Amino acid sequence: MSRRSDPARKPELLAAIVEHLREHPLSGVTFRTLADALGVSPFTLVYHFGTRNELIIEISRAVTARQQQVIDAELAIAPSLDAHVAAIRDSWIGFLEPTTRALLRLEFEAALMEVTDPTLRAGGRDVHARWVEWGTQALERLGVETAEARIEARILVDQLYGFQIDLVVTRDDSGATAAFERALDAYRDRVAALIAVSTA
Repeated sequence: MSRRSDPARKPELLAAIVEHLREHPLSGVTFRTLADALGVSPFTLVYHFGTRNELIIEISRAVTARQQQVIDAELAIAPSLDAHVAAIRDSWIGFLEPTTRALLRLEFEAALMEVTDPTLRAGGRDVHARWVEWGTQALERLGVETAEARIEARILVDQLYGFQIDLVVTRDDSGATAAFERALDAYRDRVAALIAVSTA
């Protein structure tokens, strides 16, 4: 009789893999290197994750899952410009956490691997699109016209990506935060002007 698989085993392995990758490059991932680091057999990883590409996709999904929580939290409350700006600032505060910063590095690495390897669907484009869609929805709820909302959302998302890269590369929290706050102030002013136009 074959042994039943443990449904909790894959999530446990994935959590351990992500923890390991906080200090190691995603590009160097193989079943052998991960198996050695985790103290399991390569077969165990192949059994649960299939191919290397499938493993990297699972890692990317695990890293970006936290982002949906941020999106859901804001869209669940009554829309206001103050709440929208506060949600963006709360996200930034989260980025300053060392654990989150390590996950950001993994997220960027997965997205860049996807650009150079057409067979790898790590979800980098999907994550960017999801953030732009969130920003668009948030602004539409405030009364901003859809075309303008989409442009402002993309400006915001692209700036946030830049500030995140700044954090990962320079580790200059105060400098990156000062730049972020100035950009956020300018974003708030532009959105307030768009809301005023829509309600005039």
